[in-house]
Amino acid sequence: MTTAAQPTRQYAVGSLVHARGREWVVLPDSTPDLLVLRPLGGADDDIAGVLPGLETVVPATFAPPTPSDLGDQQAAGLLRTALRIGFRSGAGPFRSLASIAVDPRPYQLVPLLMALRQDTVRLLIADDVGIGKTVEAGLIAAELLAQGDARGLVVLCSPALAEQWRAELYGKFGVDARLVLPSTIGRLERETPYGQSVFRPDGAYVVSTDFIKSPRHREDFLRHCPDLVIVDEAHSCVSDTTVGASARSSQQRYALLRALADRTDRHLLLVTATPHSGKEEPFRRLIGLLDDRLAAVPFDTDAGRRLLAEFFVQRRRADIREDFQDGAHFPSSRDTAETAYTLHRDYKKLLDEVLSYARETVRAAGGALQQRQRWWSTLALLRTLSSSPAAAVQSLNTRAGVEEADTPAEADRTGERTVSDPADSETPESADAVPGTRLPTATGSTATGTTATGTEATGTEVDAEADDEEKARLVAMAESAKKLYGSTRDAKLKKLITTVSDLLDEGYRPIVFCRYIATADYVADHLKKALNKKGAEHPVAIASITGELSPDQRVTRIAELTGTDEDGNPAPERRVLVATDCLSEGVNLQESFDAVVHYDLAWNPTRHEQREGRVDRFGQRTDIVKALTLYGADNPVDGIVLNVLLRKHERIRRVTGISVPVPQESESAMQAVFEGLILRGERSAYEQEGLFAQEEVAEQLEIAWQSSAEREKRYRSRYAQLTIKKDEVAAEVDEVRAALGTGEEVRDFTRRALGALRGMPAPTKQGGFTAHTDALPQGLRDTVSHALGPRHPRPVVFHDAPSAPRGEAALTRTDPVVAAVARFVLDAALDDAGKVPEWQRPARRCGVVRTKAVERNTTLLLVRHRFQLNLPARDGSVREQLAEDARVVAYRGRPDAPEWLPEDEAVALLEARATQNTDPKFATEHIAEILAALPAIMPELRDQSAELGRTLEASHRRVRTASRARLAGLKVVPQGDPDILGVYHYRPAPTFPQGVGA
Repeated sequence: MTTAAQPTRQYAVGSLVHARGREWVVLPDSTPDLLVLRPLGGADDDIAGVLPGLETVVPATFAPPTPSDLGDQQAAGLLRTALRIGFRSGAGPFRSLASIAVDPRPYQLVPLLMALRQDTVRLLIADDVGIGKTVEAGLIAAELLAQGDARGLVVLCSPALAEQWRAELYGKFGVDARLVLPSTIGRLERETPYGQSVFRPDGAYVVSTDFIKSPRHREDFLRHCPDLVIVDEAHSCVSDTTVGASARSSQQRYALLRALADRTDRHLLLVTATPHSGKEEPFRRLIGLLDDRLAAVPFDTDAGRRLLAEFFVQRRRADIREDFQDGAHFPSSRDTAETAYTLHRDYKKLLDEVLSYARETVRAAGGALQQRQRWWSTLALLRTLSSSPAAAVQSLNTRAGVEEADTPAEADRTGERTVSDPADSETPESADAVPGTRLPTATGSTATGTTATGTEATGTEVDAEADDEEKARLVAMAESAKKLYGSTRDAKLKKLITTVSDLLDEGYRPIVFCRYIATADYVADHLKKALNKKGAEHPVAIASITGELSPDQRVTRIAELTGTDEDGNPAPERRVLVATDCLSEGVNLQESFDAVVHYDLAWNPTRHEQREGRVDRFGQRTDIVKALTLYGADNPVDGIVLNVLLRKHERIRRVTGISVPVPQESESAMQAVFEGLILRGERSAYEQEGLFAQEEVAEQLEIAWQSSAEREKRYRSRYAQLTIKKDEVAAEVDEVRAALGTGEEVRDFTRRALGALRGMPAPTKQGGFTAHTDALPQGLRDTVSHALGPRHPRPVVFHDAPSAPRGEAALTRTDPVVAAVARFVLDAALDDAGKVPEWQRPARRCGVVRTKAVERNTTLLLVRHRFQLNLPARDGSVREQLAEDARVVAYRGRPDAPEWLPEDEAVALLEARATQNTDPKFATEHIAEILAALPAIMPELRDQSAELGRTLEASHRRVRTASRARLAGLKVVPQGDPDILGVYHYRPAPTFPQGVGA
């Protein structure tokens, strides 16, 4: 580098200065009194503030290469990629693309474009399960942070999904968020200075919604909450729950969100695949958080629908299928089927007995409250028996949740929550406990009767005897259920064993979903015995996950089933996961499983969609996923659920092409049909008339459902935002990503660089490679150890994937290990040659190569351009930002009369291979002549920098026009002369034989 003393001056963003013995780039927010500087080639972690009044700061220029810094034909490619990986402030219109490790599909840019239109971002992202809502929300967050429109970020989510959100933010978007959970708050408070909040407006956090909503933490959170909030599974914050602890919890969640939304300058992203439960009021509360007008505007008018479309995006699979025609990992279809079984005679006998018991006990109830309590307790018994004998036994030995109800209405609300699967229920996080059957004994009756011995008895004695009889009956049913354990009498279990075996033989890896913890444990135990009999040729790994496990324990158990073991052996291909609905939302399982078996029918079709969405989602490598539904052909409970709900839902989906939530009428329809089942037998005239009423209710449900589907189909294109020209914007994104380095380029660079630095990379079966860190240069070794942790596995595993397990690395430009390698290579190349051992400098700044790839002398230059971006902000101001771009240019002939090559021909030279050795003395002398002539081509490089600036500005304008964002004040200005980082000269290799005998 060369420096020249000048009077104190105002430095432009992107200009070079010399201070503290090194060169720096001037960053935005600098003032004449305080310069905000980043080391040339350094990272954001190295940013420093320098006071020109106290320290010497002078302008600097970037020094050209020296003739002694010669490298081989790989030197140019390594240096170029190291430079591009290091960029964190790309010059393109999407400022965040330089710092994210995900390649967005065109449809995933649509919410981002909607966000760019708004002064304060308020969006409800309601795409189908599995098509990338997390990525869409992450893209918006990353862009707002990169542009400076947001200072900090908080994600509110279920504690079960907190670690997954943290990993997604870090692995894909480079956001290092802190977990705020009951298990972490103590440590965070100890690390926080006394009197200060755990939260900072410029911090990044993933927070448990249920934890932070409590009065103890809520007010502190609201005072210090960052200005960008993402709410995952937002529907659970407006659930229409009006009873007990669930009501208080839901009300507290909504109150928290309402308070966050009331600050009008706060960005708010609501994320859910089920925004509408079929009930209008919760949906209105949800969208009312985005804009108060949405809480009351009529959506049956064009004006109302236009207003909603400004804040609401919802795409179905059919809307985005065309975006996956290029071989990306997304299933082409979902193969669904029903699998029937016939109950064993002993099982059928017990089911009939339970139906008789239900009919008798409900009819004999004394008063409306007791009738509703008995109704729900017997319905719980019917549902658990339909699930498994184990669930039935537990239900018969557990007190009914409705026993504490004081009114019939309260009993109904509790019963719906604990027995049914209401569409607006809270997340199924802990809803897999078996509902009880036992009710308290009747007391207080004054009736008289006769005891078993024939003597007259008081009312209390009659009740006591009746209670004893009922207890004995329940005990007998429990004993009968125990005798049904195993595949001999449990035909459902037998059918499952056959079904799972067939799926495994076809190469599928299924998840078996059960309704209850008891059923999941029962199923997993019998599957292990049946599929891993002594001498089995192909053993099967089986694990069970239920709500009894904490979120961390669930993640650990999945990793044990699907990850490598302690010896590094890969996970078994034949594996089965048995789970309750605690895994039906949010948890991504598509990388390890590709089929779903509904062992228990959900009493809500949305729950089936959520289950199947765990495997049928973006990232699934199996082209056709499977979903099988087991049901009892002679089980009336299964018949009702199938005919009233599941089959109607599927038929409407097939006809209209969309899946809509069950209308509000579904709960009354289900109750009516179940009443018909339980009260069937000797009916009074009134009950016979009621049978037609039940059929009429079911028919009204289907009409309402069909109407809802047709209405949504009409508005589908508007809410899918099909008018946004996503493909045009996607082309801009592709151009930006190409300028930052492709995934293949990053993988090749990391492998080559580690090989040159004595890391001894070795390929793995999964497509990545391993590398040893012990022999790496000390500085790089320390950085890698800090990034992975001191006890990281050795050798280090590099995964050919967007993310990697803790202690390992992903082959992406934003992975900290890859970034460390790139920075080391770049710093070593830019340092004076004598400071670093030769073997630690795999990239060199110049070279001479004899190759058959050229027919005339050709010179390739690696050039870095810096720009000051003037970007219009949402508040009407213009924000200054620094941008960098690296380009490869080449010319034929002499520097004083260059013939410039097209860009694609220049880039192709990076792959040119030397076909003949070059004499070192000749190379040094020849490259010295070229370096001396560089000033002659600087005017052309300045013109190229100006043209590149105009191109970038046009790209910014196109994207802002597409998103209807502000244009006033937009400008891209080159800063100083371009830096020539590398000079590589290619000479034609002789085509005639060489040597004495030529």
